[in-house]
Amino acid sequence: MFARSALNSVRSRPRNIQLGWRASRLSQLSTACTLPKLPIFVAIAGHDPESTAVIHSSTGRSFTYGELLRDVVLAKDKLNATKEGDSLKGKAVGFMAERSYDYVVTLLSILANQSIAVPLAATLPVVELRYLLSKCQASMLLLKPQDDSRDVLMALKEELVTREIGGVPVEGFHEKSEANFTLKDLQWEDMAEAEGGIMLFTSGTTSRPKGVLLPQSVLTAQSRSIAHAWRYMRDDHLLHVLPLHHIHGILNALLVPLFVGASIEFMDVFNSSAVWERLAAPYLPVINRKFDCRERVTLFTAVPTIYSHLLSRFSELPSVLRSAAKEAISPNNLRLNMSGSAALPTPIKSSWTELSRGNVILERYGMTEVGMALSCGLDFNSRVDGAVGWPLPFVEVRLVDMDSGRVIESGEELDKNGSKREGEIQLRGPTVFRGYWRDPKATEESFVDAEDGGEKWFKTGDIAIRKPVIGAGKSDQEWVKGPMYFIKGRKSVDIIKTGGEKVSALEVERELLSLPQFTEAAVVGLPSETFGQIVAAVVVLDPNYTRQTGYAKTRSEIRDTLKDKLARHQIPRKIKVVHDSLPKNAMGKVNKKAIVESYFP
Repeated sequence: MFARSALNSVRSRPRNIQLGWRASRLSQLSTACTLPKLPIFVAIAGHDPESTAVIHSSTGRSFTYGELLRDVVLAKDKLNATKEGDSLKGKAVGFMAERSYDYVVTLLSILANQSIAVPLAATLPVVELRYLLSKCQASMLLLKPQDDSRDVLMALKEELVTREIGGVPVEGFHEKSEANFTLKDLQWEDMAEAEGGIMLFTSGTTSRPKGVLLPQSVLTAQSRSIAHAWRYMRDDHLLHVLPLHHIHGILNALLVPLFVGASIEFMDVFNSSAVWERLAAPYLPVINRKFDCRERVTLFTAVPTIYSHLLSRFSELPSVLRSAAKEAISPNNLRLNMSGSAALPTPIKSSWTELSRGNVILERYGMTEVGMALSCGLDFNSRVDGAVGWPLPFVEVRLVDMDSGRVIESGEELDKNGSKREGEIQLRGPTVFRGYWRDPKATEESFVDAEDGGEKWFKTGDIAIRKPVIGAGKSDQEWVKGPMYFIKGRKSVDIIKTGGEKVSALEVERELLSLPQFTEAAVVGLPSETFGQIVAAVVVLDPNYTRQTGYAKTRSEIRDTLKDKLARHQIPRKIKVVHDSLPKNAMGKVNKKAIVESYFP
């Protein structure tokens, strides 16, 4: 049956009665003043309660760590009350919320109940939402009260009633409310072993999405690894533009800042002009500011597509805004700019470095199952084109030869012919998930026993080479040492075998994207009786390019251009030029299976 609202509005109260509220309400709600003694809550309670935790960029509304702590314990108590005595411990709770303070409170309140938080995107089709809710066996679904969410709720009504999932609006934390309280106001609940965590879903490029449970201990290890490696600080201010149902937006841009006490500023919807205006705001005269904000952004993390959009929009900005934006993203102000979730084309990286007066984008490697595993270092000389760096703290990495199954030990990176040996990346350590949700077969297939008797190794399915880069390992960071890792592609999709040669689809895509006329590219392998596979590509033509030049290059001209960049066997034999975006899966990644079916039937 549908439950009543668990998260009702927490209304604003005058500052002059805060102490009275603290004395009366906290004594009445003893259960609401209890939190499990998890590292994330201990960290939040230890921050200055008056320091800013979350800002809404469009309105300028801000919320302190003291307010966040209070709202989490209140929301946790109300959420638990909806089950009428039934514990939510260890049970999945799905929720939809925009990039906002509401999202943060809702996520943390679910974790505070030691439940499994399952963030869902409202943009997903109902059939996909139904599948995900069924897959995670959700006990409750939390929705925002807007009409679009109510439509989703009605569409899922049959499924919800059948599974007795409560439709609970997420609301009420947009306005400042009652008094802050800190560690001394809380009662900590000690636990033998923490339950719950966050469940995310794989992209489903080769099969239906699988549930990935990241327990509390894994989330803590991942957060501490990143905070140490990238030196997140309490004084940092992160501008958040990423989706919050992916590991990138949740871990790198939310949990880690909360652990260290940094401030997080949410933009409602990504818009290139709005991002530039916000970045530039502290460096503009007051009369030119759209955002009334003096806080400079020190952390920015995004996907390559976002950087591409920002770069293409920059030239259209007013001159005064361009000057301020350049200052905003310079190394003196933007302490760290990061990219992930896909390979960063070299032209984008180079253009950003030039525009920012030397600020080099940091690339890293991660995935839903492991958080972040490899990263380039903080020193600019450690951010090598095409490299994803070194194993992060707490992470063990090895390369396993795909043909022999043997581990490629240090010093064995070249074969007898002097060619670089490619291997599958395998990982283990406290940052790695334990298995796919109620899918023992997939879990068993994804892990392999360790010869040393230790933890099993997780088989990522990603192929890489490892090689030393002169000057790249000179750093005061202890984990930045030895040969660097370079991703070559996916074991099942992005490594194409043609005429006895192995081709990295990602390398070919990178070179295609370096050509100014294309905005997207996907490279696939097609079956061939002669070669086993042939390299094929689908590219999206940039309409601005044809308007400016008056013509589009022919396929033969494209191949001629690539001859200076790629080996002969790497150049696509078939090229489809299209004008619409490439088909993507529910996670926003290019679906190469659909590419083959649509363009090369």
